[in-house]
Amino acid sequence: MGSWITAASARSLRFGGITLTSPDKVLYTEAEITKAEVARYFERVAREMLPYVARRPISLVRCPGGLDGPRFFQRHATKGMSGAIKQIRIPGGETDKPYLYIDDVDGLFALVQFSALEIHDWGVAVGRPETPDRVVFDLDPDEALDFGAMRAAASEVRDLLSELGLVSFLKATGGKGLHVVAPLTPKASWAEVKAFAKAVADTLVAGDPDRYTANPLKRTRVGKIFIDYLRNGRGSSAICNYSPRAKPGAPVATPLRWPELARLKSGAPYTVKTLPARLSRLKGDPWEGFSTARQSVTARARAAVGLT
Repeated sequence: MGSWITAASARSLRFGGITLTSPDKVLYTEAEITKAEVARYFERVAREMLPYVARRPISLVRCPGGLDGPRFFQRHATKGMSGAIKQIRIPGGETDKPYLYIDDVDGLFALVQFSALEIHDWGVAVGRPETPDRVVFDLDPDEALDFGAMRAAASEVRDLLSELGLVSFLKATGGKGLHVVAPLTPKASWAEVKAFAKAVADTLVAGDPDRYTANPLKRTRVGKIFIDYLRNGRGSSAICNYSPRAKPGAPVATPLRWPELARLKSGAPYTVKTLPARLSRLKGDPWEGFSTARQSVTARARAAVGLT
């Protein structure tokens, strides 16, 4: 892939069609990663990342002062935002304000210029905002748990989904946890997909209540893994593949092959600095088959987890 970088002035760089101001500004103090280095990271991963983020509603964690400064969550357009960050109105939500999405690598560069250190995408495409095309299980462990419990949990979720007729894929979130994601043919409504996700989580909790909880209250999570099915609600989002995280060390959300799970030691195995080398070693997309999967939540699957 060729470089999109051109010099604009002593105080800016041009990345594709986007002028990046203050390129030497340090965004990750501990890791000494600058704004320009984050843009270069997106340049390297754009080919792999865009199929998972382009033309999907997104929500952002913005850190205008870098990781050590204030941060805020943003999902709507604001004045001065680049035209490379697109807008779409989605009727029926909590507001009439347009939501955000991107089309291309200029959109990624514009997000860097906009001080976005995390990109979270909804479970839908912008053209079909009422029919999710995935179901996500966010496995969030209590701090005291050994990561071996997370490996076992991810395997158990995968195996249960397989019994229900769904192929699933693994993601290290760049934080503490893991995501198990099953692609869906976009037919069911948000409410139907969320109800199914909750039923799967409840099934796992019923099978091992000492290990799992589906209750979001912190006091219920002590010593357990929270199976967060709420990522599947209308307007909810999950960290996008290859997105950096607004965390020390600049970890990134990394799609993995299932055989890699056995060697995984944390939910943040790669960073902005180390992920490009992984991509150079890989032969093919670790989520190969995700976008071409044709599968749905069947009546048999719903019945198996207690839904009528």
